[in-house]
Amino acid sequence: MIANVDQMPAALAPYVVTLSPYDLGSNSIGVHRGLPSSTITITIPEQDQLEISWVGRPGSPQRLRAGVAGLHLDAAALRQEGCGRGVWLTLRPLGISTLFGVPASTLAGDVADLADVVPTMADLPDRLAACRSWPQRRAVVERVLLESLARHGERANRDGLRATLAVLSATTRVQEAAQLLGFSRRHLSSTVRAALGVTPKEYQRLIRFEATRGRLVAAARTEQLSLAAVAASSGFADQAHFTREWRDMAGCTPTDWMRAEGLVR
Repeated sequence: MIANVDQMPAALAPYVVTLSPYDLGSNSIGVHRGLPSSTITITIPEQDQLEISWVGRPGSPQRLRAGVAGLHLDAAALRQEGCGRGVWLTLRPLGISTLFGVPASTLAGDVADLADVVPTMADLPDRLAACRSWPQRRAVVERVLLESLARHGERANRDGLRATLAVLSATTRVQEAAQLLGFSRRHLSSTVRAALGVTPKEYQRLIRFEATRGRLVAAARTEQLSLAAVAASSGFADQAHFTREWRDMAGCTPTDWMRAEGLVR
């Protein structure tokens, strides 16, 4: 179940992509593969803690009461013991700075506890745990976001960066985006890196990967799945290139991911 942005307060619609409940599987250890995307992800378990590790990275898993993941180009493994339910919130990169006063660049490639990123929201997990239904939880989150927007939203004009990201999203080459914006490639790179913590090319990779994931899901649901067709429509030279890119960013093949998600057998 995903809350439609149209159902949210109008003030939040430019910044919030999804607000939904999730269920990784009750009375067991639910595991979810967090794929790269162009959004900031906030995961708030109903109970217990999250255990988060990065696929292919050395190091011990982090245990968090609520996790905030910045833009990342590799996959994360999220585990939640016991009650596998919670609230899942995704924000556009401008959303984290506008709503919380925190630049997306400070979170890039990493995950942190919500209480450390936004101290005023340290009690949000407990407030959500006390709710008895999803509508109550959604109302609490929306109210918190509106209150935070009132504190941070009017500090800066975000239109310039919003336009820059829109052009990057609509093009496949950084030089083409720079020309359309009237920027030098160097200026574009420094602007995007300072705001997001990734390069313009990395941002375009995230956009393409996200679009490809959507095409895979749509094709699987219509039972007309063709990896070659998805690769071609996503701008890859061939299926082999597509599979290499997916393996690099997701840590598995497209087929393995769809099988794990129950999209194919």
